[in-house]
Order: sequence, then C-alpha cells, then structure tokens
Amino acid sequence: MDVLERIKEQVDNNPVILYMKGTPQMPMCGFSSRTAEVLKQCNKEFAYVNVIADPEVFEHLPRFADWPTFPQLYIKGELVGGCDITLELAESGDLQKMVDSATE
Repeated sequence: MDVLERIKEQVDNNPVILYMKGTPQMPMCGFSSRTAEVLKQCNKEFAYVNVIADPEVFEHLPRFADWPTFPQLYIKGELVGGCDITLELAESGDLQKMVDSATE
C-alpha cells in the first residue's frame, strides 16, 4: 500500500488521530507533548502515529494535507492543525466539543 493511501486509511478510520513525534506517554518534542496533553484532557480515546518510528509517514505526511510541520491533528477526517491551533481550540472549549462530536 502506498504511504499516502495508508495515511488516508488511518485518518478515515480513526475519529481522532494525532501524528506526533513520540507517543502520548513519551513525546519527543514540546509541541507534540503539549498537543497530546490537551487531547488527553478531553478524556476520550484518540489514535496516534509516532512519525519518528515511521519514516515514510514522517517524509510524506506534510504532502497529505499540505501542512509542513508536526504534530498534525485530524478529527473526523479533517486536518485541524498543529500545536498552536489545537491549544487555542482547547482554551476556547471547542476542542472538547469537536472530540466529543467525533467520538459519539
């Protein structure tokens, strides 16, 4: 399977998925750490892909949604954004609503 097809399948089959450096338990960068933390505070399960452990995804994910940096958060198949956008949504309460809606 082509890497972009694999990414599309992951995004389509997981209501909330975070592409990050490391894991939620052991993040490997501050941006990934902060993004994973606000997602954990939503108290809903979310999928993640450690882009450090998957070099193909690391190389090709920026082309998937034309977003150059990590982390990347997708909810209901749509790119939400990176760390700053996710933190703003968490602060406003919108992230919780989006995650709740996606995981109903």
